[in-house]
Amino acid sequence: MTRMVTSLSALILSIVLLVSGNAFLMTLLGIRLSIEEVDPATIGWVLVCYSVGFVVGTLYVNKIIGRVGHIRAFAVFAAMAAVASLLYPLAISVIFWAFLRALSGFSIAGVLVVIESWFSSRATNSNRGAMFAIYQIVFYLSAAGGQLIVNLGDPASFMPFTLAAVLLTLALIPLSLTRMEAPPITPVDRMSFFTLFRESSTGVAGALVCGVLIGSFYALGPVYATLIGLDLGDTSIFMACAIVAAMLFAWPLGLICDRYDRRWVLLWVATVAALAAFATSLLGPDRFWLLLLVVGVFTGLSATLYPVAVAITNDRMEHHRIVAASATLLLSYGIGSVIGPVVMAELVSQLGPRGLFLGNGVFLLLLAGTTWHRIRTTYDIPVAAQENFVAAMPQSSAVLTEMDPRNEEFQETGEVLTVEDPLPKAG
Repeated sequence: MTRMVTSLSALILSIVLLVSGNAFLMTLLGIRLSIEEVDPATIGWVLVCYSVGFVVGTLYVNKIIGRVGHIRAFAVFAAMAAVASLLYPLAISVIFWAFLRALSGFSIAGVLVVIESWFSSRATNSNRGAMFAIYQIVFYLSAAGGQLIVNLGDPASFMPFTLAAVLLTLALIPLSLTRMEAPPITPVDRMSFFTLFRESSTGVAGALVCGVLIGSFYALGPVYATLIGLDLGDTSIFMACAIVAAMLFAWPLGLICDRYDRRWVLLWVATVAALAAFATSLLGPDRFWLLLLVVGVFTGLSATLYPVAVAITNDRMEHHRIVAASATLLLSYGIGSVIGPVVMAELVSQLGPRGLFLGNGVFLLLLAGTTWHRIRTTYDIPVAAQENFVAAMPQSSAVLTEMDPRNEEFQETGEVLTVEDPLPKAG
């Protein structure tokens, strides 16, 4: 393990700098827009442009990488993200900031495709699971650490935006100096969205709702914290704890998912997360530590919806279709991350800060109801026939799905396993 981490040190350092800088900037923008007294509904439209740019980027950046190579493409994308962060304080215009958010989303998508391509190229059947875990741990801890940087400067000044640009620029150095051979450019297989929905509607719905919840929380969480009266330090702790919770909940849920019917797991996760969302809407800054606990339960469970949805889908896929199905689930998550900030921002505008969690709770109840209907009307996949659970992370590109440890068995044997499509239950 130590040798593996050492060999990937340049990649890991670039990830730490990039992800922490990007996470810091996302929280900073929400706080700054609140300081400028921009209407929450407008804030949602501005910040959702990041998700739009990211989704577009995951679909098209491979063409740029194929044309100029990984290192040059990485330099271009990271430079674009750094320049965008420097431009924000030059003009406080929602239209200008919306454009910059879209540019940032596109750039970060390109950077992640490059980094994850390198990670994927270093994965073998013997280390695939370890590398997958290392990447996720580094990503989540870097994102959480980025929240704490918010305390280093006045968000109403130019300095924090400069710091974000410095972190994004520094991410260029380790990877640009790496002596690792650039990985080949391979097209990402995708499955038709409607084909996947027909074969696993529960999985698609779970990924979509997860995108709504996580996308809206990352975009509007800082706005919520500001509106309820949390100071800058408490806001950074609030966001950091939520991100750490998302990482901590993944592995215990994995153990449960490997022992029980996963649709029942999805049902209960959605239900408990909905209760946590409604409870959060009743809390305020006067019970800060209780607020952190309940929000941690909400975000931790919400983040597990995506890997559970992936597991449910993969249980119904032949092994050679898993990568294509997972890539399409990421697209479903991306669509949800576009819907979430817009809808929740409007609710915050109409209902106040509690609208963020009331809206999320309703989406979770809709997912629970949909899952309950599917449980009642379709056959279950026997627990013994389920694929191994993997804590898949949605905040990535489709390239990372190739490193999914569930691909190991197929790559070793080439065997194609099939599972009958679920049929309506008699009666």
